[in-house]
Amino acid sequence: MHVFRNALPADANRCFEIEISAYEGDEAATHEKIAKRIETYPDGFLILEVKGHVVGFINCGCAYEVGMSDEDFKELVGHDSDAPNVVIMSVVVDPLHQGQGLSKALMIEFEKRMRRMGKATIHLMCKEHHVPLYEKFGYRYLQPSASDHGGMIWHEMSITL
Repeated sequence: MHVFRNALPADANRCFEIEISAYEGDEAATHEKIAKRIETYPDGFLILEVKGHVVGFINCGCAYEVGMSDEDFKELVGHDSDAPNVVIMSVVVDPLHQGQGLSKALMIEFEKRMRRMGKATIHLMCKEHHVPLYEKFGYRYLQPSASDHGGMIWHEMSITL
């Protein structure tokens, strides 16, 4: 059974474990960034538990003007919880639990929550091999990103809620 809830400060260690197990090198957020995201915007940090264990999460910030390549925003500099545009920073499922539809479940629940909060759009960056996955979720491809976060090539996508 899936349980969705907002992150608590005590979740930072487990979320960091998942983050570094699923992302390559410097693209993973630091423990400090994860803890700050939980503290600053718990309503935008969705946890997925399976059988009482945290197995995945999505976290975000909100902005009036979206600048996907803004590295400071990853530390929620410029975040405003009242802003209508959501910027996802991580969508991650523990590799031991991948292939079970949990990313889809997370995305569906996250979008429902953002709609209830009155948000207008959700934006994200992903690597090229994830573009078709997000297109299946209804996101549209915008452009290659100017960001070189983690030394990777990123692609910007969005969905209107």
